[in-house]
Amino acid sequence: MLAQAAAAAAKSGFAAPPLPEKSRAGNYLAAITSMQKRLPGETLFTEGDEAHSVYEIVSGMFRLVKLLPDGRRQITGFLPAGHLLGLASEGVHIYTAEAITEVTVCRYGRAAFERLVEELPGFAKRLFAQTSHELRANQDQMVLLGRKTATEKVASFLLMFARRQSEDEAGEIDMPVTRCDIADYLGLTIETVSRTFTKLRQDGLIELPAPTRVKLRDRARLEEVAAGNGD
Repeated sequence: MLAQAAAAAAKSGFAAPPLPEKSRAGNYLAAITSMQKRLPGETLFTEGDEAHSVYEIVSGMFRLVKLLPDGRRQITGFLPAGHLLGLASEGVHIYTAEAITEVTVCRYGRAAFERLVEELPGFAKRLFAQTSHELRANQDQMVLLGRKTATEKVASFLLMFARRQSEDEAGEIDMPVTRCDIADYLGLTIETVSRTFTKLRQDGLIELPAPTRVKLRDRARLEEVAAGNGD
C-alpha cells in the first residue's frame, strides 16, 4: 500500500526534493523497510511497548487486544492485509497485536515513516483513510457492545467480515477467527456465540461448510436481524 503510494508520488513529481528521484524510489523504499513474518499466535508488539516502528500488513490477519484491569482480554479489532499497525501518536502501543493466521508485514522505522508522510502527499492521504477507518471501526464496536442483542451482534459481525472481502464462487467468506475471538470482541460468552451461530444456521441465514468458512445464504434477512428487525 505505502510502497505503491511512494512510487506513484515519485512518478507524478509530487516528491519533495530531499526524497530520491523516480529511478531510485524503489531502492530508497527497500533501504528503509524490512519484511517480517509471524506465525499464528505470535505477537508483533505488546501493549505498553515503545512504538519504534510502523507496520503494513502484506498478508494475513491480526487481532488487536487490550487487557482489562481484572485480567480479562478485550479484542478491539481485526486487521487484514492492506492496513497499518503501530500508529501510536504518543509513542507507546495502546494494544497488543497478535497474529491470527500466518502473516507477513512490512516494517518502517518510525522516523523514516514520518518523513515519508511529510514529503509524499500520497502517504498523508492513506494515513487519513486509515485513521477514518479506525474511527468508524471503534464506533461500530461501541454500538455492538451497547444495546444490540446477542443475535444482532453476531449478525452484524458476520456482515462486517463479509464487507471486508469478496465472496468466492461458492458465495463463502473466509473467517479465520475463533468463537473465542468473536466472544471477546462482542462482549459475549463462547457458549452464546456458538448457540447464535447454530440458530442462524438452523434459520437458513448462514451455512458453516468449514470451521473457518461461512456462507451467507440470505444476506437480506441477516441485514434485518443485525438492524433489530428480525423475527
